Amino acid sequence: MFIQTEATPNPATLKFLPGRPVLGEGVLDVRSADDAGLSPLAQRLFEVRGVDGVMLGPDFVTVTKAQGDWRQMKPAILGAIMEHFMSGAPIIAEGVALAADEAADEFYDRADAEIVATIKELLDTRVRPAVANDGGDITFRGFKDGVVYLNMKGSCSGCPSSTATLKNGVENLLKHFVPEIREVQAA
Repeated sequence: MFIQTEATPNPATLKFLPGRPVLGEGVLDVRSADDAGLSPLAQRLFEVRGVDGVMLGPDFVTVTKAQGDWRQMKPAILGAIMEHFMSGAPIIAEGVALAADEAADEFYDRADAEIVATIKELLDTRVRPAVANDGGDITFRGFKDGVVYLNMKGSCSGCPSSTATLKNGVENLLKHFVPEIREVQAA
């Protein structure tokens, strides 16, 4: 098994491509070892000293470090990913359902439903694929008084350039197509 590694814009995060599906669809963002029980793969990765976050994507794994040197951590992370796939263990723990519908946590006035639908379509077709290339994800959280609230995940969470991405990239794109938008903020 050959696992490719890619740098991300976040120097604290690396993207690992195992050459096979990880989740197939969706993402699972695990921000602490306490939450790693959702995924045997995430549990294995949190056993590597210095790992601070794990995001599982359709065909990639991003690992964020709190401390340590990538030159020392990377072999252990590669080994953990390889051992997991070779073992045949599941990616997601048995009985755990991924939050397929994050809509329960969303907030917006029902009168803005058409605007929100356009925002979500733009995010899904133009923004999320680009962000996934960098080992992250971005999801809609809400819309109120012309402000779009987005959640940054994976390599985007805590990335030094995430503010620039939101303001210069995502905000400009959304304002271009949806004039009712005044601003984009991280939720």
